[in-house]
Amino acid sequence: MEDSNLFDVKIITPERLFYEGKASMLEFNTTEGEIGVLKNHIPMTVIIEPGILTITEEEHPKNAALHAGFAVINPDSVIILAEIIEWPSEIDENRAQEAFKRAQERLAAKDPDTDLDRAAVALKKAICRINSVKE
Repeated sequence: MEDSNLFDVKIITPERLFYEGKASMLEFNTTEGEIGVLKNHIPMTVIIEPGILTITEEEHPKNAALHAGFAVINPDSVIILAEIIEWPSEIDENRAQEAFKRAQERLAAKDPDTDLDRAAVALKKAICRINSVKE
């Protein structure tokens, strides 16, 4: 008998089908804050902020670095259209550390030619990658 607490999850990027399966819970960051999704969640569409996506499959969590996109949440399914998402094994931690330092330097320099919003997003993405490797 199928577990009635599970719902369908599909995560798609422009390059690939990243994940397809069943989960008992999803957790990720949105522009409105962190969200946890269980079966029978109210329908909604949310914009994703960089952070860790946790997919709980029958009580066993999997983490991924989720950078941008949006999620369509229905009572029995969630579809995430992700601009970028990576499993921890796909992340080069040294490269993420270097990106973190570069973004911090750009923000600290306060150069009027620096796109501060872009530097802040780069910093969030680097932190996301570093945190996903460490979990």
